[in-house]
Amino acid sequence: MKTEIIHNIQIQLFLLTKKKFSNKYIKTNILPIVEYIAYSDKKKFIIAGSQGVGKTTLIEILKKNIEKYYKKKIMSLSLDDYYLSKDERLILSKNTHHLLKTRGVPGTHDIKKLKKSINKFEKSKYPINIPIFDKLIDDRSNKIRKEKNQKDILILEGWCCGCPPIEKKYLDKNINKLETLEDKDKIWRIYYNNNLNNEYKRLFKMFDKVIFLKTPSFKFVLNWRLKQEKMNKSNKKNQIKMNKKEILYFISHYEKITKWMIKKLPHIANLVVSINHKQEIIKTKFN
Repeated sequence: MKTEIIHNIQIQLFLLTKKKFSNKYIKTNILPIVEYIAYSDKKKFIIAGSQGVGKTTLIEILKKNIEKYYKKKIMSLSLDDYYLSKDERLILSKNTHHLLKTRGVPGTHDIKKLKKSINKFEKSKYPINIPIFDKLIDDRSNKIRKEKNQKDILILEGWCCGCPPIEKKYLDKNINKLETLEDKDKIWRIYYNNNLNNEYKRLFKMFDKVIFLKTPSFKFVLNWRLKQEKMNKSNKKNQIKMNKKEILYFISHYEKITKWMIKKLPHIANLVVSINHKQEIIKTKFN
């Protein structure tokens, strides 16, 4: 069976990435992650990692192969789909800090709605209606995704999932122009860190295992995000497309938490998957 799985993953990876990966690469780097989830007696997993690190690709591989070869049905949730609407973030930005208008940091998600989806999975209450966030218009879509049938495994993926609160010394340190010029009083970062320490901490504790896709350095996130932007295709009117300067500003909102996760999650996560600058897995480590 393993030979067939490896062959299938090779084809799937090529279709998803346009890259051909060797059988050895898949056997060494991908199959252990598949088996880690498939053979576990646990049901709820977090997959965390920076923008562009490969979370979506990995989940596609996991879903297709675990369902086909291990006969376990997977429901995947993306933290991104639970962003507050544009209007909700506008109100938040006026009441708390202007930087909260931009989606991303803890405090810009509807955690109550996300927890309802998780609770329904735990109680096997179907159908489960899952929101869809349209990044091309930077707003919640009118459409929903409906999970009608019972699932065996729940995977939550998101860039800041599993992140512990940031220690004060590092939180106070200005690491980019965004923090220096637009958060001099530190209201924005204190707000999102308080969220990390409360509502988000309780959310993450609902999960059994954390898989962390470890970015080699934050400096690669810009190129990966530019690559994502080029791949985004839509015929919708009023869609938001960002140039390099705008993307650099946008990811500055994510920089501190991403760097904190690179530092802390290798000691917290149950499985650490190290990624190189080419978005390839170079090492997997079980804690």
